[in-house]
This record gives sequence, structure tokens and C-alpha cells, in this order.
Amino acid sequence: MLTDASKRTETWVKVLDQSKCIGCHACTTACKSENEVPLGVTRTYVKAVDVGVFPHVRRNFQVTRCNQCDNPPCVAACPTGAMYQRPDGIVDFDKSICIGCKACMAACPYDAIFINPDDHSAEKCNFCAHRLEVGLEPACVVVCPTEAILIGRLDDPSSPVTKIIHRQSVAVRSPDKGTRPKVYYKGAHQATLDPIAATRPGGDTFMWSEIQRGPNTTVSGHPAEFHDSNLSAEAKLAYDVAHSAPWGWKVSLYTWTKGISAGAYLVPILLVLLHRLPWSSPVVRFVGPITSLVFLGITGVLLIIDLKHPERFHLIFLKGRIQSWLVRGAWGLMLFGGVVTLDLVAAIFHARTLEELLAIPGIPLACLAALYTAFLFAQAKARDLWQNPLLPPHLVVQALLVGAAITLFGVAAANPLHVAYLDRIVSALAVINLAMVIGEATITHPTAKAHLASYEMTRGRFRWFFLVGILLNLLAIATPVVGMDLGVAALLCILPLEHAFVQAGQAVPLA
Repeated sequence: MLTDASKRTETWVKVLDQSKCIGCHACTTACKSENEVPLGVTRTYVKAVDVGVFPHVRRNFQVTRCNQCDNPPCVAACPTGAMYQRPDGIVDFDKSICIGCKACMAACPYDAIFINPDDHSAEKCNFCAHRLEVGLEPACVVVCPTEAILIGRLDDPSSPVTKIIHRQSVAVRSPDKGTRPKVYYKGAHQATLDPIAATRPGGDTFMWSEIQRGPNTTVSGHPAEFHDSNLSAEAKLAYDVAHSAPWGWKVSLYTWTKGISAGAYLVPILLVLLHRLPWSSPVVRFVGPITSLVFLGITGVLLIIDLKHPERFHLIFLKGRIQSWLVRGAWGLMLFGGVVTLDLVAAIFHARTLEELLAIPGIPLACLAALYTAFLFAQAKARDLWQNPLLPPHLVVQALLVGAAITLFGVAAANPLHVAYLDRIVSALAVINLAMVIGEATITHPTAKAHLASYEMTRGRFRWFFLVGILLNLLAIATPVVGMDLGVAALLCILPLEHAFVQAGQAVPLA
């Protein structure tokens, strides 16, 4: 949880003086030794960027780590309170209640959180809080040979860090995100502070390491083939560490199954309200609720198996923090599942009045199940592609589209006279979805990171998923002309489009 600023006893801050950093990586090594950080992950490392053209070139360093935000988005996104802010302002973590959902990783604007491969829990720099508690400086501060890393209390006027912050020119990373970082950089080049200012080198290596690539890896630097650089000066990455994308294919798939669950229940009810189906139709009474519950169950399984600690899933409900949209979504899905289950029971026992009454909470809960992911994504403040205010209604349109496709198959068997009407609904929803997708991809994005993410989605790493989704969407539009077989295209088109959107949002480096 967040600590009220008025109740804090002290505020620890760091100054990283990049004009003194020699890139020795002693801080990286000391941190690994002090905190027993395993191979393959780091709490801190030194990024290097070469600025200029030979022979007028200078290598610039940036000590990269958690920025100890005063307004930490990782704490707000954490569903169990495993990420929390101490009374002294330090953002710390409690591995005993971490469920490994990676929401904190997605929310961090600095890519500073990782899953420890040994204990499968989230971890990051915490200013060596255990050392501060006994009067010792953090390991990186002690080992730095040039005193480039300083720590102190901001409320101590005699502290060297306070004098530097108050009297000299310093900078913080990504101030536009409103996180109010408590790690200040002195003498840092913009090519290091901005994660997409420097291009990644051609080939497969930095100066002394491989450039890490992979399907679930966010490659460092600005892609050279994308010429809309974020810096006018020549700047090329000399060394950086790739980061893992927090959410993989399971999250992409869960957004699709969740949409089917919401839409399969919602569309038949809406057709009843439009007097296109009677309450007595088996599509309304059985096909919709059963399909909804099956895909809701699949959604739950996907959510649980995506956790690094699936055995702790119950902590979302027992220790759930309402600020997290993961918690709000879990409760929303559970309530939605309860209403649909009661609706199915009422249908079995021919309790028509109860079926009709259950539609009153059922409709808004189905909408909530469809759209809450937009707010979950929005908690990831630095994933600029996900900050689209049209995302909630777009998710509802997607749920209606896949729900109409499911209903189309049910109606074809039970109420064939209404097939033509549903064909037109599927086609109209496919047109709306295509318009929103194209608008999302072609609109002038407000930030360079959103622009780069859109490039990765439409022309970069995820273009084939995007193009397949567009093709299936076009086929779905032709449903009234070609026939209900194209309802399958309407059902499937959302999946590759969602995968491209979810993965592209994480493809932009943040460190």
C-alpha cells in the first residue's frame, strides 16, 4: 500500500552522478553479491551509449535501476500488496505474498522489476533497505570507486544529495508519467535517459555481449529500420540488457476467451430486448449461458496458469487491494459467473421471471467483464499504446462481435428464421471493429513510444498477426453475402488482433 506523504518519517533519495561514472559495473556485481541475485537478471546494471561520429565520439553511461517513485504505479497495480511503500518512502516487496502475476512489471515505467528465476517472485532494487535499517549504506554506494552513487535523506539539509538536488542541474527519467522518481541523474546524456533515443547496432552483438532477442523479449534500443528516431544526434547503444515482456500469449488468449464469455451471454439478451428472439428460445436459455460459463472457466484457468505462484491465486480475494484492476476484474468475473450460473439454473427449472430479473445485473456485469482489461492495461503507465481512451468501448464491440458469431450458430439450429438478421449484425459489428482497429493504428499517436509500438504492431515484429486479423475481419464483413460459415472468421479475427495489440504494447524498451 501507499504511505501517506504526511506520515513519512524520512525520504531516502539517490543521486547518480553520471559525470563521474566510469562504467566499471562494480555496482552491478556488489548488488548481485549483497542481494543474492541469480544469473540472468539484475537489480541494477550500467547501460552504455556511444554519442557522435568517429573520431568525435563519447561513451555515456547510465546506472539503471528502480527509480523509487514517490507515486509508484507498481504498488497501485499489485493485487496483493506484495509491492508496498514503506513509511520512509522506499518501495519494497514482500515475496511471501507475491502471486507472480507480473502486473507490477507491466506497470513499471522503467522496466526495473523482474521475476527471480529461483523463487518465482517479483524483485527489484530497494535501496538495500536492510542495510539502511542498521546504519549502513547500500552495497552499490560502498563499492563505487568514484563516488558516482550517493544516497541520503531529502529532509537532511546537510546531506550531499540534498545539496546536489537543490543547487545543481539534475534530471529524472520519464517525468511525464507523474511517478515523481526519487533517483536523480546528474550529468546524464539524454541519449541514455530516453530508452528509444539510441538505435540498436546492426548485427547480433553489443560491444561485449549478445543482443538478446526472442518471442517474449523486449529488445533494447530504437530499431534501425524504423527511421523516425527520437534524437537528432547520432547515438548507438553500446551495451544494454534486454527485458522480458511481462505478459505473453496466455494474456492475449484470455482477452479473447473473456470476450466470448461476455458476448455469448450479452448478445442473446440484447436480441430479446430488441424483440428478435423470445425468452423461451433455447439460444437465450441454454446456448448463451452454457457457452459463457465454458469460456469463463477457460479464462480463469488461463489467468491462474499464467501466475508464477498459481497456488497463491486465492490471495487475490483474501488480500486483494481494490486499487488494482486485477482484483476488481477478478471480483467482476466472479460476480458475472455467479449471475450466469443462476440464470442457467433458472432456465433448467423454468423460472422465467428469475431469468428476466437476472438480466438486470447480468448486462452491466457482462460489459464489465469485457472492458475491465482496458483499465488494467491503463495502469501500465509507460505502455503508451494501451492508454487509448477508446479501448473500453472497443473491447465491448469485440465482445459483441464474437458473441454475435456464437449466437449465429445457435440461432441457425434453433431459430433459423433469424439467421439473416444476425448475419447483418455480425457484418455491422465487424465493420465497426475494423474501423476502430484502423483508427487505432493510423491515428497520430501522442508519444514516440506509442508511435513505435504501433509500428511494431502493423509493420514490425507482430505484423503477421495484425494482417491475419484484418483479413479475417474483412471476411466477417462479407458474412451476409457469402453465408454464415464466415461467422467463424468473425469469431477468430479478434484473437490475432488482440495478440498483436497486447505484445506490441510491451515491445517498446523502457529502460
